[in-house]
Amino acid sequence: MNLFRLTGDMLHLLSIFLILWKMLTKRGCAGLSFKSQLLYSIVFATRYLDFYFTLYSPYLTAMKFFFLASSFWILYLMRVRFRASYDATGDSTNVFYLIIPCVALTVAYQLGVVGMEEFSVQDFFWVFSEFLEAVAILPQLWMLQKTGASETLTVHYLAALGGYRVFYVINWVYRYYVEGRKNWISWIAGGVQTLLYTDFFYHYFRIIFQRRETII
Repeated sequence: MNLFRLTGDMLHLLSIFLILWKMLTKRGCAGLSFKSQLLYSIVFATRYLDFYFTLYSPYLTAMKFFFLASSFWILYLMRVRFRASYDATGDSTNVFYLIIPCVALTVAYQLGVVGMEEFSVQDFFWVFSEFLEAVAILPQLWMLQKTGASETLTVHYLAALGGYRVFYVINWVYRYYVEGRKNWISWIAGGVQTLLYTDFFYHYFRIIFQRRETII
């Protein structure tokens, strides 16, 4: 494992800790998109099908368990424990408009590139999870834009999640040049997801620099 992937993993963990910290300390989920969290739970559930019957290193096993468990815990907190604070009006994205194209792209990839003779349920759902992860953050970004509510922890959560994808893109470039390893699905999906964060990062760093100048 190289430093870029490790950094990406730590930022991903940080994003989960931030969202849990926000909900458990503030006793609510205001400003958070349940739709995005639902999509992420689908991403992990379909990507980590091998978790139940394949042994990996302690690191990978622990990471997969954490992401699976935390994603469904977050859904429980938002839908049950802190339901009263959830802004359903602001979180108005129809997730089927995101899921259905991802299914269509996965089927097209399976038929056009892989072929049915090499069909694998695990590989099919892995490809689907890659496409879905690329757009899973959109309900949260649209909610942020629609409501204008930008609590500090929510913004830092998005920054950590975006940073995770940026470092994973760097990791893929590094592995291509050093190991000769390439994965077009991850590259394309990861690149699309990183581009979706462009506008957010622009405003995020602009606010940080403005606050810094004010302090100085």
